[in-house]
Amino acid sequence: MDLNATPASERTHIGIFGKRNAGKSSLINAITGQNLAIVSDTKGTTTDPVYKAMEILPLGPVMLIDTPGIDDVGELGAQRVQKAVQVLNKTDIAVLVIDSTLGPDKEDTELLERIKEKKLPVIAVFTKAAVDTNLSAFEKILGVKCMAVDSAAGTNIAALRLALAGLMPDKKDPQQLVGDLVQSGDVSVLVVPVDSAAPKGRLILPQQQVIRALLDSGAMPIVTRDSELTQCLASLKAKPKIIITDSQVFGFVAKTVPQDILLTSFSILFARYKGDLKEAVRSVNMLRHIKDGDKILISEGCTHHRQCDDIGTVKLPAWIKKFTGAEPHFEWTSGTGFAEDLSRYKLIIHCGACMLNEKEMQHRIRCAQQQGVPITNYGITIAYINGILRRTLSPFPDILKELE
Repeated sequence: MDLNATPASERTHIGIFGKRNAGKSSLINAITGQNLAIVSDTKGTTTDPVYKAMEILPLGPVMLIDTPGIDDVGELGAQRVQKAVQVLNKTDIAVLVIDSTLGPDKEDTELLERIKEKKLPVIAVFTKAAVDTNLSAFEKILGVKCMAVDSAAGTNIAALRLALAGLMPDKKDPQQLVGDLVQSGDVSVLVVPVDSAAPKGRLILPQQQVIRALLDSGAMPIVTRDSELTQCLASLKAKPKIIITDSQVFGFVAKTVPQDILLTSFSILFARYKGDLKEAVRSVNMLRHIKDGDKILISEGCTHHRQCDDIGTVKLPAWIKKFTGAEPHFEWTSGTGFAEDLSRYKLIIHCGACMLNEKEMQHRIRCAQQQGVPITNYGITIAYINGILRRTLSPFPDILKELE
């Protein structure tokens, strides 16, 4: 993994969808100018979504996703189709690939309706076509922009890249990670525990991204372990504007940092950045109502080796049991896995989602809301259990109103 590359979660996700042998993999190879995807005349060559991070001008950093054919058959085929459909949950721009020699059929139009339901920008690409192919009739039928390309010859590929760039979502007021909380010259202290769960020789992604965001804002980040926090604060001539800590040491940090200094955590920052901080704050109150046997889902956006003191599988369950005095039943999901039926859960506690893009995190929150299940966040949960939730929301006065 290139630690200096744009994180996958920050890239524009372009999903390539279509039937088997429609030319999806060939199209990806043509767009990137590389033989990234296996191309074969055998139907069903792509059996799982394939992800490739690229820099493609004029698109910039993107994540191309090659998906299984939506017309796959059999029991395994149905599972592959389901995986392809699930990719829509993280897609920013959709490309519907249609074999021009066959034209669109029921599977194509049904998938297009799914794409439209999610209000995704979409373009229909007719492969194996001459550049002068007239697609005006199909544009009327499908109701989306259509383009003709020949992937093998590279015909119209440059024009397709430009068209995709034109579909990139333009956020008028994008949520900042931390830049709106500081000004140029502000000192910010980041508390980073180094324990058995910390990756050897590097910082984890949320820490890296917050440091970069602070630097971009002209603020001055100072990084320290929790064991050196007292010494760090005493050595500073200027009072820090904000302390950002790993949630696992919230209790200690809250006691150590003066009350007049803003305090929050990496996890809470990401809950605001990609999720719904108000929803997380409202939902955490469900902890007061947990009883024996209630099911709690703890969900992480990444997959990693579990340590003996892993936060998701060990620390959080222990803290929740102590706080509630109950014996709830815990279940876990990680990576791209996320249950579709959430109705059996009393509460969902999600990580900061640094490895998920905003589209997928928002999808998970909507699923929980539609099924009436409260969904909160690691940092919010830990702050609530420690009795310092209001303190850790001090940088967000609009959110504090939710507690009044």
